[in-house]
Amino acid sequence: MSTSRGGSIQLPPLQRQNTQTQTSGNLGESIFDSEVVPSSMEEIVPILRVANEVENKNLRVAYLCRYHAFEKAHKLDPKSSGRGVRQFKTALLLRLERENDLTLMARVKRSDARELQSFYQHYYKSYIQALQNAADKADRAQLTKAYQTANVLFEVLKAVKKEQSIDPEILEAQDEVAEKTQIYVPYNILPLDPDSANQAIMKYPEIQAAVMALRNTRGLPWPEDHKKKDDDILDWLQAMFGFQKDNVANQREHLILLLANAHVQRFPKPDQPAKLDDQALTETWGKLFENYKEWCKFLKRKNNLWLPTNQQGVQQRKLLHMGLYLLIWGEAANLRFMPECLCYIFHHMSFEVHGTLECTVNSITGESVKPAYGGEEEAFLRKVITPIYEVIAKEAERSKRGRSAHSQWRNYDDLNEYFWSVDCFQLGWPMRADADFFHLPTEDSKPAYPDRWVGKVNFVEIRSFWHIFRSFDRMWSFFILCLQAMIIVAWNGSGDPTTLFSPDVFKEVLSIFITAAILKLGQAVLDVILSWKAQRSMSFFVKLRYILKIISAAAWVIILPGTYACIREDPLDSAQTIKSWFGNCSKSASLFILAVVIYLSPNMLAALLFLFPSIRRFLERSHNKIVMLMMWWSQPRLYVGRGMHESKFSLFTYSLFWVLLIITKLAFSYYIEIKPLVGPTKAITSAHVPNLRWHEFFPRAKNNIGVVIALWAPVILVYFMDIQIWYAIFSTLCGGIYGAGLGLGKIRTLGMLRSRFKSLPTVFNARLIPQSRSYAGIPSNKEKDQARFAQLWNTIISSFREEDLISNREMNLLLVPYWADRELEDITQWPPFLLASKIPIALDMAKDSNSNDEELRERIETDNYMSCAICECYAQFRNIIRFLVQGEHEKEVIGIIFSEVQKHVDEGNLISEFKMSALPSLYDLFVQLIKFLLDNNPEDRDKVVILFQDMHEVVTRDIMTQVDSIHGKSGHEGITPPLDKKYLLFASAGAIRFPIEPATQAWKEKIKRLDILLTTKDSAVDVPSNLEARRRISFFSNSLFMEMPDAPQVRNMLSFSVLTPYNKEDVIFSLRDLETENEDGVSILFYLQQIYPDEWTNFLERVKCESEEELRQSDILQEQLCLWASYRGQTLTRTVRGMMYYRKALELQAFLDMAKDKDLMEGFKAVELNTEGHSRGDRSLWAQCQAEVDMKFTYVVSCQQYGTHKRSRDQRAQDILRLMIAYPSIRVAYIDEVEEASKDGPKKIDQKAYYSTLVKAVVPKSIDSLEPVQNLDQVIYKIKLPGPAFIGEEKPENQNHAIIFTRGEGLQTIDMNQDNYVEEALKMRNLLQEFLKKHDGRRHPTILGLREHIFTGSVSSLAWFMSNQETSFVTIGQRLLANPFKVRFHYGHSDVFDRLFHLTRGGVSKASKVINLNEDIFAGFNSTLREGNVTHHDYIQVGKGRDVGLNQISMFEAKIANGNGEQTLSRDLYRLGHRFDFFRMLSCYFTTIGFYFSTLITVLTIYVFLYGRLYLVLSGLEKELNAQPGIRDNKPLQVALASQSFIQIGFSVVLPMLMEIGLERGFQIALIDFVLMQLQLAPVFFTFSLGIKTHYYGRTLLHGGAKYRATGRSFGVFHAKFADNYRMYSRSHFVKGFELMILLLVYQIFGQSYKDAVANILITIYMWFMVGSWLFAPFLFNPSGFEWQKIVDDWTDWKKWVSNQGGIVLPEKSWEMWWEEQQEHLRHSGKCGIIVETILTLRFFIYQYGLMYHLSMVKHGRSLPVYGISWLVIFLILFVMKSVSVGQRKLGAEYLLVFRLIKGFILLSFVAVLLTLIVLLHMTMRDIIACILAFVPTGWGILLIAQVCKPLVVKLGIWESVQTVARGYEMIMGILLFTPVAFLAWFPFVSELQTRMLFNRAFSRGLQISRILGGQRKDDDQSSNKNE
Repeated sequence: MSTSRGGSIQLPPLQRQNTQTQTSGNLGESIFDSEVVPSSMEEIVPILRVANEVENKNLRVAYLCRYHAFEKAHKLDPKSSGRGVRQFKTALLLRLERENDLTLMARVKRSDARELQSFYQHYYKSYIQALQNAADKADRAQLTKAYQTANVLFEVLKAVKKEQSIDPEILEAQDEVAEKTQIYVPYNILPLDPDSANQAIMKYPEIQAAVMALRNTRGLPWPEDHKKKDDDILDWLQAMFGFQKDNVANQREHLILLLANAHVQRFPKPDQPAKLDDQALTETWGKLFENYKEWCKFLKRKNNLWLPTNQQGVQQRKLLHMGLYLLIWGEAANLRFMPECLCYIFHHMSFEVHGTLECTVNSITGESVKPAYGGEEEAFLRKVITPIYEVIAKEAERSKRGRSAHSQWRNYDDLNEYFWSVDCFQLGWPMRADADFFHLPTEDSKPAYPDRWVGKVNFVEIRSFWHIFRSFDRMWSFFILCLQAMIIVAWNGSGDPTTLFSPDVFKEVLSIFITAAILKLGQAVLDVILSWKAQRSMSFFVKLRYILKIISAAAWVIILPGTYACIREDPLDSAQTIKSWFGNCSKSASLFILAVVIYLSPNMLAALLFLFPSIRRFLERSHNKIVMLMMWWSQPRLYVGRGMHESKFSLFTYSLFWVLLIITKLAFSYYIEIKPLVGPTKAITSAHVPNLRWHEFFPRAKNNIGVVIALWAPVILVYFMDIQIWYAIFSTLCGGIYGAGLGLGKIRTLGMLRSRFKSLPTVFNARLIPQSRSYAGIPSNKEKDQARFAQLWNTIISSFREEDLISNREMNLLLVPYWADRELEDITQWPPFLLASKIPIALDMAKDSNSNDEELRERIETDNYMSCAICECYAQFRNIIRFLVQGEHEKEVIGIIFSEVQKHVDEGNLISEFKMSALPSLYDLFVQLIKFLLDNNPEDRDKVVILFQDMHEVVTRDIMTQVDSIHGKSGHEGITPPLDKKYLLFASAGAIRFPIEPATQAWKEKIKRLDILLTTKDSAVDVPSNLEARRRISFFSNSLFMEMPDAPQVRNMLSFSVLTPYNKEDVIFSLRDLETENEDGVSILFYLQQIYPDEWTNFLERVKCESEEELRQSDILQEQLCLWASYRGQTLTRTVRGMMYYRKALELQAFLDMAKDKDLMEGFKAVELNTEGHSRGDRSLWAQCQAEVDMKFTYVVSCQQYGTHKRSRDQRAQDILRLMIAYPSIRVAYIDEVEEASKDGPKKIDQKAYYSTLVKAVVPKSIDSLEPVQNLDQVIYKIKLPGPAFIGEEKPENQNHAIIFTRGEGLQTIDMNQDNYVEEALKMRNLLQEFLKKHDGRRHPTILGLREHIFTGSVSSLAWFMSNQETSFVTIGQRLLANPFKVRFHYGHSDVFDRLFHLTRGGVSKASKVINLNEDIFAGFNSTLREGNVTHHDYIQVGKGRDVGLNQISMFEAKIANGNGEQTLSRDLYRLGHRFDFFRMLSCYFTTIGFYFSTLITVLTIYVFLYGRLYLVLSGLEKELNAQPGIRDNKPLQVALASQSFIQIGFSVVLPMLMEIGLERGFQIALIDFVLMQLQLAPVFFTFSLGIKTHYYGRTLLHGGAKYRATGRSFGVFHAKFADNYRMYSRSHFVKGFELMILLLVYQIFGQSYKDAVANILITIYMWFMVGSWLFAPFLFNPSGFEWQKIVDDWTDWKKWVSNQGGIVLPEKSWEMWWEEQQEHLRHSGKCGIIVETILTLRFFIYQYGLMYHLSMVKHGRSLPVYGISWLVIFLILFVMKSVSVGQRKLGAEYLLVFRLIKGFILLSFVAVLLTLIVLLHMTMRDIIACILAFVPTGWGILLIAQVCKPLVVKLGIWESVQTVARGYEMIMGILLFTPVAFLAWFPFVSELQTRMLFNRAFSRGLQISRILGGQRKDDDQSSNKNE
């Protein structure tokens, strides 16, 4: 059964290829084959579909349809030139030949024409007329399908008849069919044809009002040839401008829904007028054109939104404006990323609309204004969009898929920013083809003849680390100046900060202004250098500003030092010279102060404006020339980045945060890092070192400057880095406090939920139910509140069961009654899990009460739930007994008993008067009665009678022993009749009502609930037991106690869409996917069964199977199994189910909004169970619910390759179709690539056309239930594109093409690996109300941020680390970013966008190749720069999957690091860094690229420290200066390196993680989780992750090479081969790890004699930890990484790979190809990158230079020839290696013996030389180790330089030798890595320990069992083979 809502679904049966036989005699072609048609043959698809449809009714007619399809295909492409046409036609022809004779035999009539004619008449009468006469016209799809089928049948009939006449009756019927086929077209949401007025959605007044307004075409001048028929405003625009028909249809529906939703918010009552509200129209019109009006104002152009003077025409004109813009936008394709380009197009076309309506005359031509491009078909696409698109496409080609430098081509931003200048109007209208905008540079253009290429606009993305300084220059200048001031204060005097105020120190500190001037000059020069390639597009004023900035900065660099020199008493020589320029300096101090004041005046003004943000906003938007000049000097005038300043309160909060943080950081740096280092530095500079251990190149260097640099460099690096640590600390504390203030953590556990459950119904109704219901005439009361709570709560619990999170028992314990029981009066029916075991306990208490009523009452009342359980059970007992007892005498008896009980209850003496010891007997009897009522079996009637008699006897004789009235002593004779009377109680006919007929659902539910309350003896404290169910229900309950907007009624809520981009990921797991085993014998199904054991058990219970084997016996059960697994993977099926929960929730909420008393008490479940009956009424409650939800919610899945997959019979296309059928409201958008006939030769198919296509599933109900139903898709809209859609980054392009099919005011972007929950969907309308609030008092939000739950955390330890890390970022991190920092951007795909805001401002992402790799965050940048407001809301969440294996995680981290590298170069970040105020800029930096740059500095600190130590050790300076404390015991350096280690082990990630876990789950759990993470080697993982971020971020900035890395999102249970790990981590980790290891070894060997142990441990132990992590983490976290058989296989595979010579093979198969690929970034790097790479490579030559002088055989020589001789040795070794290589190639075949002799001679010579050195020169083992440590880095350095200079090396003919040496290095590194791993694999316990560490206990145990069984199977196989 298919459903349109979320939850457990039954997908339609899978139609696999060649399995379903359509005719007896064919080869098994399937229905889906009608879809496998070449793109050029699309016209015949409807014919083939009809053939499949009628095949079961008439074989011959189906044959004739296929034959006609073949003829039509041949006419379309007679030469079969299209792709796949020949094969298709051949296959179809073969099928026709095969079926001809068979179908002829089945023909009834004499001829084909008669057969077809008869069938047509039969079809018309049996289907079309039957449907027309049917009472149910709500299912419009059936009628539409019937008309389409009849139309195709008539087409085939005409082809068969040829020249023969057709029966007039058929012609008459066909005229009607043809007319209706034109009317009954496929629609998306609104059926706008005249015959669909009876549809529920079309009867809404707001829809009618919008439709009527659009159809007001009065006064519009139509073209002469236009045939007007029910046309509207959009039809007129199409006729005038040539928009595509489907674009018009799409935007018509879009505009109607926009207007209807705006209208209904103005008139929320149902009896609203059917006339569009002017105010609603004006508000929507204003939102849509806010950006356009701002653009016109910026360019000082009057906008073309002219409105007529008469009020009647204003509405029509506004609708014309809106329709025109939406039609432009809907057809703009890739131009949608260029919002101001669309403004330009609209500006001119709007003028043409105005001119046409007002008959305006063009002032230039003197002719009447009319559309420049005409209104012929596709005119707008061909003449307006395509020329601009071609510029975009050609520029994208010049990027060479992102490999070219960004400065060589224009991206989307460059092309859009062309329209930020008035120069854009030089394009003209019609646009001039010779305009500079359309001109592209020629490859051979010479400088002497510059081309007219516009070039980069406003900004150039140059690869350089200088961008970090340029974008955030204020921050770096501040920290540099603080560092200078602190060093000056520490250096002078005692170092006490108060000495700052002494005159001498203060004068020294004043020198910071000189430094500031120098930095400002550097910034000005940097601006010119990095913007040079944009100078062509720069205006004169921009160039002038750059020049004046440099001149001004240079002037200050002269003036400030000059005036400063005058105030110094002992100026330096250079200062004395400058001082002489200023002559007499009698007023030097005041002159310098005056200069400083003037220099700081812009900063003072900026500080003043900082305090008054409203003034700054006004100035930035002012067009006053003086103000513009002032702002021009401050910032170049740009269209974006103005008015971004926040409110005073926000400014105060984030400023206070940063002031406190900076004070703390500077105090720590001064007292701990800088001040203690000054004394040792002074001592070192004054020390004299006469002798060094090496040849000194700079003998005149004074003050031991090298030592000072080696000591200070790490400290200074940490000084710039450790603010990231302080940010982590402060943000964690503030985020925790802020989260607690929001209400997080109020309900953390089930116990806390139970304790607060009593208030839950109240908050349910307060938060989730609209408060105003007066329009429905239903006053709110407790009964209705409980009914509404029951519907909501039970929907949540039912979804838990459908998702198999809970069992049937747990579901029954958690549900509350769907149907309100009015007989219970004031008794609240709590869920049974709160009341479980209360009745049995109360029975025991009553039995043991010793007749003490008061004591028992107190004990019961202390437990409120026990009291409720007793009251409910007694009331239900009484009601059921009264309901069942029908006899008059019996009723009297029962009445007396109950009244007696009630009397004693009221008097408080029930226990003392009644005998409670017999109560258990009555309890047992009543339980038996309940069991009989549950079965409701007529055969049990006699047993029920006996039960009643037994109960009566127990009550009267055992319990009420002390009550006289019961025994007939007080006038009640006959209540217990004497034995001599023949009348027996309850035995007469009709005395007892049993069985119950009819047994309503409410009755069954009541009895079932009572049974649970009575018989459940276990306390349900652990219900639900599933951890995920607990987490969800706890979070949801907690969120209801948090602050959120009130829920509006569904009809009045903001409408929204969800958009999911999809490429090639898994849709649904097939059975084969689930059963395929990996090398360990572990299948995905087995893995999931072990990871989710309770959910697997619940699943088996739900499908009523005992074991997995039973699932294999049914196709339906197999499909359920695939679904169960898919819902636990990162599949599209999971995402779709989650998003469709929105629809399910809205349907329920719409029901609660509209339900009357009767419906509300019956419940939503009753409505769902009677959907068929409800659908019969056009205005039924169910139809209204569906219609309301259709207006409010749309879900579009953008499956970009769906068309390609469908034609290629890809299983994914069938799976997507099944999802569409299961959820009919889903829409799938895709790019349809179609081959079309060229204009020149219509018979030749040689060009491709591209269409944005929207399809839906067609699931018409068959009139004949026995007929099979075709499940097919149906095209709704098909909008032609100017060319291929994917010319930038694929994902944003995929979103962009589908965004035109979304609807509503909100748009949620959901990624393919996300999920949703029904309880969270219930809060969506609350969330959307946030758009109506001004969170900062000034602006409405433009992006609503949501938190995410990472649902992959239970998969493995790595997944758990990533889950915790991601969770902390999306909660505590983003919470602070949004408020108070105001720098939250768009990080994930769960955020909700203000759709109209972003629709007019470039969309929800950016798509320029490479630079927008992390496309999502640029949407946040763009929104903020355009005065958007991004908020974050913790009360709602969605699910998200993350990568779970190390390699997947590494690729994801690499992608993010690449993206951050590109962000560093981007114009967006530059503008944010300059347009934000200082403190907000700090927030922006440290929460974006600052984190990655700090990570880079962390690793760089290690390198700087170790190379500094290498310099000290090898030069001998460390030994000579060992007495100095700066060398021997450097405390500041140790503190600095300890700070660095915090970043290394993930401190900045773990701290917020612990805070958020503690806040939401308790700090005890947080502490336990922290300990477990350490035991599972989390520090190793975070240290390893550090290397990934550093490598890819640094390489991207230096060389580029950023790219999207598909992680696969699969389960991380597969073993990665050694070669795979080596390829992935060789350059990022292994090489760097070995380098650090060599550094540490050198330091250990040659510096050990003069280092104490404590310092060694403090400084180097965590460095060794980093080395170990970088080298061996991939093997530690590799499943089965220490299993011996895997080790053997990996070694074999690695040897094969490393020895492969290359050729045309993949890098995965050949080391040579991989090695070449690793150098790819150097081929596309710029000159600066090559130079920097070469300089960095020179560090490898330090080892050889220093170690040569430490050889004992050198005898302390320090001459340069010693170093020269070492190079001779290297060249000799290389010469010998080259000779051997050449000899092997030339002599190896013919003179093999000679060659072997030569190699033996070389070996003997080497041994002889080595012995000679040992004997004569006393070479030691330490010398041999030193030589290895010296020559290995040198060889590697030579290799790196050779790779950089590859063209030169290739010319020299030695590239092959370089390859040989490189291969040798790779083999050595591989062996060094492999050996420890192989050694550990010898010990079996290591593998088991690793498995325990990687996976949870259940899977670890299951994996061990699997291995044992796998071993047994192998043994069995081997023994059977031996027996054979």
